[in-house]
Amino acid sequence: MRLPILLHPDDKLRKVAEEVPYMTDELIDLLDNMYETMLAHDGIGIAAPQVGRNLRIAVVEIEEGDRFDLINPEIIEKKGETIDVEGCLSIPETFGTVKRADEITIRYYDREGDQMEVTAYGYLARCFQHEIDHLDGKLFIDQMIEKIAPADLEKYMEEHEDD
Repeated sequence: MRLPILLHPDDKLRKVAEEVPYMTDELIDLLDNMYETMLAHDGIGIAAPQVGRNLRIAVVEIEEGDRFDLINPEIIEKKGETIDVEGCLSIPETFGTVKRADEITIRYYDREGDQMEVTAYGYLARCFQHEIDHLDGKLFIDQMIEKIAPADLEKYMEEHEDD
């Protein structure tokens, strides 16, 4: 089931999300509904606060079939830094550059309740950081270096594809 996405400046997007104490069938349904909502909006990540749920849950999929259901994710290590363009389902038609760690290791629980640890690089690392920021009540516009108009996005991406 598709869920409504909260839009900035909704105050619920600025709250620190609460930890999930244990997995339930309702949370599994929420993960699946978030995933469906994310795909319907051509997203690659979505956090529970974006659909009005104050829980430390996010879903990320930058490559089809490589889905991450993140419950209580935390960044345990960061390395390097890079600047790249980001957008957000909760802030439509807004794009800008953000500095993020280029490599991160996160610890989280999966939908089965198993603790996992993964090291991510580049775009996946960026996406994890973006979604974890949502869980901490932070939006990418808080860190935006340079705003990019939607009409200029494709040109910007072409000019910086080797960065």
